[in-house]
Amino acid sequence: MGLMKLKKNRKYNYKPRFYKGDGSPYEVKHKFDDYRKTVNPPKGIKGKWNAALDEYQNDRDERVNKRVFIIAGILILLFLLFIGFDLSIFFPQS
Repeated sequence: MGLMKLKKNRKYNYKPRFYKGDGSPYEVKHKFDDYRKTVNPPKGIKGKWNAALDEYQNDRDERVNKRVFIIAGILILLFLLFIGFDLSIFFPQS
């Protein structure tokens, strides 16, 4: 009967000598998990999308929104210049 039983792993009760903190020092945790809703629950694509939109709408920062729109506008303008789009249609004819 001893041949069919699996060997159990040994458990060590090791505690670091100089660690003075809360919880286990070996716990792997992302630094922003406490502040985000989209990390923890495993959801489908629709649930993740709705959670991300909810987080974006509730935690708005006006400076960040302006910066995103300015960067997007500059990138679109550079793309239009790169492909040779005629930008004169945006300016009034004299």
